[in-house]
Amino acid sequence: MTPEEAAHEVRRIEITTRHLVRDIVAGEYSSAFRGRGVEFAEVREYQPGDDVRTIDWNVTARLGAAYVKRYLEERELTVLFVVDLSASGRFGTRRRTKTGLAAEVTAVLALAAVRNNDRIGAVFFTDRVEYHLQPAKGRRHVLRLINDLLRFEPAGTGTDLGAALAEIEPVLRRRAVIFVLSDFLASGHETILARLARRHDVVGLQLVDPRERKLPAAGIVTLWDAESGQWRRIDTDSPEVRHYFAGRAAAFDQHLERSLRDRNVDLLRLETGRPYAEPLLTFFRRRERRLGR
Repeated sequence: MTPEEAAHEVRRIEITTRHLVRDIVAGEYSSAFRGRGVEFAEVREYQPGDDVRTIDWNVTARLGAAYVKRYLEERELTVLFVVDLSASGRFGTRRRTKTGLAAEVTAVLALAAVRNNDRIGAVFFTDRVEYHLQPAKGRRHVLRLINDLLRFEPAGTGTDLGAALAEIEPVLRRRAVIFVLSDFLASGHETILARLARRHDVVGLQLVDPRERKLPAAGIVTLWDAESGQWRRIDTDSPEVRHYFAGRAAAFDQHLERSLRDRNVDLLRLETGRPYAEPLLTFFRRRERRLGR
């Protein structure tokens, strides 16, 4: 994408998503994260009506009475976008590729964050860390992030989410919100993901395409794995082949849901061929209700 094309696309995204950004900021964004706006101050003895989720179990066990954590207001939040630019993201059979969807969703969330006066940073990764933008405030900073994401040409093709998470772990000294935008076709990141989720709010945004879950009956088809470079021919007219393919996709989704849930990571699945506005708003509202904000 040329600089002129990228500038045009940034402007298009900013214009077409302004209502969604406004709606997120107006009602859901600032209250949707348990770390938003608070910093640990002290513990005090539990009183009727206190939220049981704020109980400090270590202090409670040591003193023999229930104690809860108290917090002070913070003025800002750090929001990190960890964006998968591996070769599988170039796949898309409907309105956009998975990478294109990642760019639009990142833009929406980053524009919402900057309206809330938060600090925004990013890491782009493939089988290596390709790009690291330090957190900062301001609309110009966010527009730079969107522009860079649209124009970026990665050197790698594979996927190493663990390396990206390891890049940000040592620099996050305060609680942050981490959005991971990926198809999650990777492994080896589970331990560090769980460690980050204990200190920060981590949200997985799984980007999928409908043809990754359901094959059309199109005869003999040659498939190419863009990350490994392997080719394979399959008979898509075979009901058994299509059933096996769909079953593998469903099993992968179920495994990912369990894996992230076990690590206290929220998951939102977004599809290239469907609008993402309502799923995003629904996600924020559901999370806000769950946290009792």
